[in-house]
Amino acid sequence: MNPSTLTVTSMTTAEEAEAFRTLNEEWISHFFTIEESDRRTLNDPFAAIVEPGGDVLIVRDGGKIIGCVAVVRSSDDVFELSKMAVTPAVRGRGLGRRLIEAAITRARQLGATTLFLGSSTKLPNAVHLYETAGFQHVSPEQVPLPPYARADVFMTMAL
Repeated sequence: MNPSTLTVTSMTTAEEAEAFRTLNEEWISHFFTIEESDRRTLNDPFAAIVEPGGDVLIVRDGGKIIGCVAVVRSSDDVFELSKMAVTPAVRGRGLGRRLIEAAITRARQLGATTLFLGSSTKLPNAVHLYETAGFQHVSPEQVPLPPYARADVFMTMAL
């Protein structure tokens, strides 16, 4: 991974949508079970995320897609940080932090004043990354999360 060749762009092609699905299915199936709500989002991210006013960011190293993250519109100014994934070969090199920063910037551009997420205690590195990025722990009742059985950590960030 060469930082000078990294680009972050909005998902626009079927190839990028397929990479978004593949990257997310890899980590979800490794740690959890792919749920029906995952399938709906991953099988058609344009309909599930982009058309309702969100975005999927794709990270490339040169021409190779190595990561992604979604900002999903929940209401006019509330968005969910969702479906962040990085190719296993480049984990631990700061790409997750770069993805979160890009997602925060994009959520602001889309009009977000609040960003929220659901994660899991089975993903301590991810939870720590969210904490260091400025997300605050909240109770599940404080976020409008979709029903993922795996989510047991809930966080928000004022933008």
